[in-house]
Amino acid sequence: MCGRFVSSNSPDEIAAYFGASLDDALVDAAADAPAEPNYNVAPTTDILAVVERSDATRQVQSYRWGLVPSWAKDVKIGSKMINARAETIAEKPVFKRLLEKRRLIVPMDGFYEWQVVPGQKAKQPMFIHRIDGEPLAVAGLWAAWRDPAAADTDAPWLHSCTVITTSANATMAPVHDRMPVLLPASRWAEWLDPDNTDITALQQLLVPAPDDLLTMHPVGTDVNNVRNNGPELLQPVA
Repeated sequence: MCGRFVSSNSPDEIAAYFGASLDDALVDAAADAPAEPNYNVAPTTDILAVVERSDATRQVQSYRWGLVPSWAKDVKIGSKMINARAETIAEKPVFKRLLEKRRLIVPMDGFYEWQVVPGQKAKQPMFIHRIDGEPLAVAGLWAAWRDPAAADTDAPWLHSCTVITTSANATMAPVHDRMPVLLPASRWAEWLDPDNTDITALQQLLVPAPDDLLTMHPVGTDVNNVRNNGPELLQPVA
């Protein structure tokens, strides 16, 4: 699974990298207070993601991490839907419709995974990132939900997302048997295009990353607590 990651780039930097604009809500938020880097992003928090709008332009928007389907009774279900398995994504009704129409990219500096170490009681947290230092473009799905208990028909919409995972490549396998789907730049347009409803072709994008794309190093156990947040979490340990 993918349950914790790093997002230290600003909305403007992410927009520039993906050739996108900023959603008005992010622009307004930045005017009030600059976005803070997050070195310990956890489920149910708001994250940045890239989508393609109906006018074929890309935009960076804010989404709650943990998918809340439109039919959900409340948001609690989102904590159980932070990941979607690539192998079954087209078979499950909750994901199939979103795969057809509501896809996004979640930018990450890298992500954490916990490795079992022989002779060590606690699992060892590892920070996994691209060798060249470039951001990861992680495939995901999004949904819009409105509280059915709200009497006001103008109640705000909650936009949420899930990260797609696939089997581990040779680099990840010693740490975990799953990894997020990492899209190369050559496939961004195909993935984001809302008019592309070819599920078979889309599923062919949901494969493990090349073995030479990622590197990793052990980090301290402070990352285990979501309240800890800072660049020191990325420092290598023995």
